Amino acid sequence: MFACFVFDAQGSHSDPVIPILLALVCLTIGAASGARLMTWMKQSAVLGELLVGLLAGNLGFYLGHPGLTVLREGDNLRRISELALTSSSNIVQAVSQVLPPGEAERVAAALGTSHSLDFISIYYFVDFLSRIAILILLFLVGLETSFVEMRRVGKTALLVAIIGIVVPMGLGMGIMKILHPNSALASDLFIGGILTATSVGITARVLRDLGQEKRDESRVILGAAVIDDVLCLIVLAVVSGLAVTGSVSILEIGRITFVAALFLAGSLGIGVWLTPRLVRRLSDAGIHNLKLLFGLGFAFLLAWLANAAGLATIVGAFAAGMILNDFFDSELTGESLHKLISPIESLVVPLFFVWMGIQVKIEALGSRDMLISGIALTAVAIIGKLASGWGCPPTMNRWAVGIGMMPRGEVGLIFAGIGKSIRVIDDGLFSAIVLLVMVTTLLAPILLRITLGQGTPAIAQG
Repeated sequence: MFACFVFDAQGSHSDPVIPILLALVCLTIGAASGARLMTWMKQSAVLGELLVGLLAGNLGFYLGHPGLTVLREGDNLRRISELALTSSSNIVQAVSQVLPPGEAERVAAALGTSHSLDFISIYYFVDFLSRIAILILLFLVGLETSFVEMRRVGKTALLVAIIGIVVPMGLGMGIMKILHPNSALASDLFIGGILTATSVGITARVLRDLGQEKRDESRVILGAAVIDDVLCLIVLAVVSGLAVTGSVSILEIGRITFVAALFLAGSLGIGVWLTPRLVRRLSDAGIHNLKLLFGLGFAFLLAWLANAAGLATIVGAFAAGMILNDFFDSELTGESLHKLISPIESLVVPLFFVWMGIQVKIEALGSRDMLISGIALTAVAIIGKLASGWGCPPTMNRWAVGIGMMPRGEVGLIFAGIGKSIRVIDDGLFSAIVLLVMVTTLLAPILLRITLGQGTPAIAQG
């Protein structure tokens, strides 16, 4: 994987896309190798993809590989490039303003070469591609989730989501008071808020790998994760407002709640009524590949509308899949939409998980105090989401639901990044959050396989 990020000595290319192509080949080989190894060990393919990224990013950093040293910075690279473009600082000076000493010197040395534009181009392309990949994954999950069946488990999903918010937040604030008694209330609230997050993309991929996506437990997990996203936004708005202004606007909380509810109800209600009529009209237009074009276009449109409503884009993609689930393939002839999109999923979705693994920094857990904080917060993060499974009736596999809500993934990292940017979380606490994100993200696929059984692993998707 390291060799794929080596460029020519002069940094000259006949075509600027060449470094990106080389990086994509590297990531694809890494994803396929990690997935194959895990499926051979009877584990989920996503675990192998995450581990390959984690090993590549950290070994590349320690061995001084310039490409992986830069790419491991993830969203920090976006901040560095934006600072260099919008201020008088050059790219090397921008690095020192964004990154801590030690790490900044290594990244600055890599970006100070003739390959800096190559590294930045690779970052932006792969980052954008991975964001689209997770939309495609959630759209496919939605296609396999009947709106009627989701409504049947709606009350259970709501209860699971509420428990998954309240318990982790309370436990997180309690641990903060024990380990850091002098910490500010805003900091305690923010840590608690981060523990409420759920990364549904990871769980959705594992359920697909196991062939268990049609179980009631899977529908509860996905429904709860969507509700969880809305509740997390409200929690984030509250704690961010408290941290920045020292007060919380009830009107702002009400606005976020109203907009989120309006989007979910409106997109599902109007979509279920309007989309069949639109599809029937388009089916007579003779448009080539209409099924694929309309399906992906509809998913991306609802993802955009979700973002405009202040929600995560994956909520819109998931809603689009549920809307098209019950009628789309019956209205249009030819192969199913799921079958048409599956090759695209197999190509791009594994890149998302390798990319996420690359950005995990193991050295962030260097100090003893931060390691203790990380372990304690990880423990309550796991316990808090396991407790959410008890919102299910006894006839369901409560352990599986709790574990499915466990991974924080990129959602936890995004929340932690916001906390760091408004200075309610220092570098030490951020490192502790990195540990809990890493452990919950890697542990969930293993435990889900144990609790849900072998299923029918989708090896080809790795």
